[in-house]
Amino acid sequence: MAAIVTEDAEPCSLSLSLYNGRMDSGLPPIAALRAAYRERAADPVEMTYAALSRANANAGRNTYISSDRDWTLNEARQLARRPDAAEQLPLFGIPVALKDCFDLEGFPTSIGSKFYAAHHGAAFRDSWVAARLRAAGAVITGKTHLHQLAYGITGENPDYGDCLQPTNASLLTGGSSSGSAAAVQEGSALAAIGTDTGGSVRLPAALSGLAGYRASLGVGNWRGGWHLSPTFDTIGWLFRELRDAPRLAEALFDLPAETPLTTQPKVGVLAGPLLEDCEPAVHSAMAEWQERLLAVGATLQPIAPAFWRGAWDIYAPIQAHEAAHLHAGHFDRFDPAIAARLEWGASVSEEAILELRARHVEFRTEMEQLFTQVDFVLAPATPVTRLVAGADHTDARARILRHTTPASLGGNPALVLPSSACGVQLMAARGNDRTLLRCAAQLGDALAAERS
Repeated sequence: MAAIVTEDAEPCSLSLSLYNGRMDSGLPPIAALRAAYRERAADPVEMTYAALSRANANAGRNTYISSDRDWTLNEARQLARRPDAAEQLPLFGIPVALKDCFDLEGFPTSIGSKFYAAHHGAAFRDSWVAARLRAAGAVITGKTHLHQLAYGITGENPDYGDCLQPTNASLLTGGSSSGSAAAVQEGSALAAIGTDTGGSVRLPAALSGLAGYRASLGVGNWRGGWHLSPTFDTIGWLFRELRDAPRLAEALFDLPAETPLTTQPKVGVLAGPLLEDCEPAVHSAMAEWQERLLAVGATLQPIAPAFWRGAWDIYAPIQAHEAAHLHAGHFDRFDPAIAARLEWGASVSEEAILELRARHVEFRTEMEQLFTQVDFVLAPATPVTRLVAGADHTDARARILRHTTPASLGGNPALVLPSSACGVQLMAARGNDRTLLRCAAQLGDALAAERS
């Protein structure tokens, strides 16, 4: 197990066309491939070959930390032998990448650390996430690169190399779900599992031109998953098109699709001081998505929640304190920058943490109040549009997390609405995932209409 995926013989051109979702039906990639399977116009084994031929296409050849081509192909062959599975399984034959902080039977779980890969050894059983994927018919293409311990936003990793975008080797993917973004961008997976503590689905999706979905806190199950900070950790997806979002959420989280929105949603659009550090292209992306929201019947109103400015100050010490507890005794095994955060987290007193948790409760209450006034909030997912490989990103972490941590403290679901320059995020009240996903699908329809 855990071999590096190697390039196989080039699949036929029909397979490549179907796999990329370039079909006359105009369906998004996952729905297009599902339709091809039902019509017997595609075969899951052939599609898996097509996926694996693209694996590790970035300059560092490190989209995946561990993978086994034969194991993945065998999974596809077993699916192909099941009668009526194409009609019954929601992710039948869909290539899906798994972030390497979730156990997959027979594979080590590194959490982005070679120490942990050796320390943990091969997993004895699937995590809840992996088991759900396989039960839904997904073909897991491998376990993806991540920022060490999932404790960072750039995708830089001294153990496994920095994760560069397959389409632009001068740029980092962002993290911590770095390899998951690279897998979808390179086409070795049509969707990938990520986690989002302080923005680890949202940032790489926004920087890589992808859609991303962070579920509400408490949605899904972390059995067999390795936490960074249980107070904030959520599970999510990275994928290409918004129209596929409801299917992915239903398959993994058993969140059935909601009927189309029948009332005009009220969308609060972030205004005020938090926008001051955003690059011009971020403002353009915000304006672009406001136009689309208006086109689907939304009403927009500016909001400037002053309490958001304190989110980072509450979030960072609680996260560091919890991470220090989880990784106690091993700090010297990690990247010095991460070890320093863990040392700081260990130094925060229990009294200080109790005070911060009280502030967290107040923050969450204010978020709940905000969502009694609006249905959704549109805000930047990041103030920057790129993270250049090799540059010093010391100051980038706090700057970015000031935009992502409000949803983290509120436990809110969020979607990254993709843009050519930089994606933005659409948030909903905690637990209101289905309505958010339905809105995303309608926005995806509007975007597809623009392109046709």
